[in-house]
Amino acid sequence: MKEMQSMVETPLEGIKIQINDADVTDIQALIEGPAGTPYAGGLFRVKLTLGKDFPQAPPKAFFITKIFHPNVAANGEICVNTLKKDWKPDLGIKHILLTIKCLLIVPNPESALNEEAGKLLLERYDDYSQRAKMMTEIHAQTAKSTDAKDDDEPSSKKHAVDKKLQDKKKEKLIKEKKRMLKRL
Repeated sequence: MKEMQSMVETPLEGIKIQINDADVTDIQALIEGPAGTPYAGGLFRVKLTLGKDFPQAPPKAFFITKIFHPNVAANGEICVNTLKKDWKPDLGIKHILLTIKCLLIVPNPESALNEEAGKLLLERYDDYSQRAKMMTEIHAQTAKSTDAKDDDEPSSKKHAVDKKLQDKKKEKLIKEKKRMLKRL
């Protein structure tokens, strides 16, 4: 609990932890997609579940946000050596979250839970990257903040109409991307 509280007070770069006061074994964090990766611009929700034997045994880690990644199963389970054979009781929550963020930068196709993503990463990186970007755009986009002007003054009718048109175009684009993903 002390470690989590310190991470709330002094957050890691690109990682924001969310503490569940009702259940300290349920830890959630928001991880920003690292720049220069297909996940850039996305905000990914991750869940760590601490078992009764933690820290002797590693926690289970899951992406709640859908993601196309070799080391993430369809149910969101994360496969990384730190949470398996390389686990040590003195590794903390901070280390686990940093490892997961690093996995977004450097995936490991040799221990793939998502075989399709692993194969694409090794054989056709551009196709892998395009698919990962598309999933990020659909499922992991951060909420765009509005201009301060919009908060201070009432919007004009023209601005409201323009915004509605932009929203409809964005929804249509996301639907097209989802259809494309289904075909893949």
